[in-house]
Amino acid sequence: MKQLLDFIPLIIFFILYQRYDIYFATGALIVATAVQMLVTWVLYKKVEKMQLATFVMVLIFGGMTILFQDEAFIKWKVTILYAAFALGLWISQLMKKPLIKSMLGKEIVLEDQAWLRLNRAWAVFFLFCAVLNIYVSYSFSLDTWVNFKVFGLLGLTFMFTLGSGVFLYRHMSKEDEDNNDS
Repeated sequence: MKQLLDFIPLIIFFILYQRYDIYFATGALIVATAVQMLVTWVLYKKVEKMQLATFVMVLIFGGMTILFQDEAFIKWKVTILYAAFALGLWISQLMKKPLIKSMLGKEIVLEDQAWLRLNRAWAVFFLFCAVLNIYVSYSFSLDTWVNFKVFGLLGLTFMFTLGSGVFLYRHMSKEDEDNNDS
């Protein structure tokens, strides 16, 4: 349920972009993201740091998009958010305290080297997505960028998440596998 809730603002953005324009869709994205955070708080009594960071970025860059009537700001939001995620993961990597472990370590037991490899992989993935977003946003039409943002980045993230799941499964301790089978 929580993962589905995360996609609702993106779906609303896409539908309203198709029916109206980037500015109307961006305003709806801001409102939908705020409502999503409120619903998350009501249901789970907690808002994730990544969700809060995403909302702040949507609010700032979406607000600038509407205020200045310039679609470049909402395009940059994606790149800056992904670059910030990559930077946060990379800093945690250098400190030998991978963020991925802090997010998943309660459910999964891995050796520290495996956590560091997974953390590094996600940092590189987010950096790749940030650069790819800039390329698409400046090389193609707004329609193409919106489709890429909604379907391309979502598809890439889904595939990378599946790959991470395979990595986790291969590196889980035997004790952890037995606990998951119970």
